[in-house]
Amino acid sequence: MTAYKKILIAVDLSEDSAEVAQKARAIGGDNAAEMHLIHVIEPLSFAYGGDIPMDFSGIQDEIHQQATQQLATFGTAHGISAERQHIVLGRPEVEIHSAAEEIGADLIVVGSHGRYGLALLMGSTANGVLHGATCDVLAVRVGDGD
Repeated sequence: MTAYKKILIAVDLSEDSAEVAQKARAIGGDNAAEMHLIHVIEPLSFAYGGDIPMDFSGIQDEIHQQATQQLATFGTAHGISAERQHIVLGRPEVEIHSAAEEIGADLIVVGSHGRYGLALLMGSTANGVLHGATCDVLAVRVGDGD
C-alpha cells in the first residue's frame, strides 16, 4: 500500500470534528502527508427552499465570518496552516469532491454518525462524499450513532 500524500479533512466544526482530524493525522502523520481542512456552509436558501421572501445575505455573512474564525482556531489547534484551510458555500458533498480534485487529495476523511433506516435514506454528508469521490474516503464514526 502506498502512503497518502494529500489528505482532505472535511469538518462540520462540531465537537466531533476533533476526532475526525485526529484520525486523519494518525493516518498521515507518519508519512508527513499534506493536510487540508474544508468546511462547507450550506446556503440558507437551500434550507428554506426559497419559500420565504427574505434577504438572508446579512445572516449568511455572519455565519461565514463565525465559521471562518472557528476554522482558523480549529486549524491552528491541529497544526494545519491557514493556506490549507478552505471554507466554501454550497452543497457539502459537491464542494468536498471539488476541493479534493483541486488540491489532488488521495484521501478524504469525513465524520459519520452511523445513521440507519430513514435517517440514512434522507442522506448524509458522509454517504454523499463516498459516492462520487475520485479518491479513497474514510468515514470516521463519531457521536453515539443515534
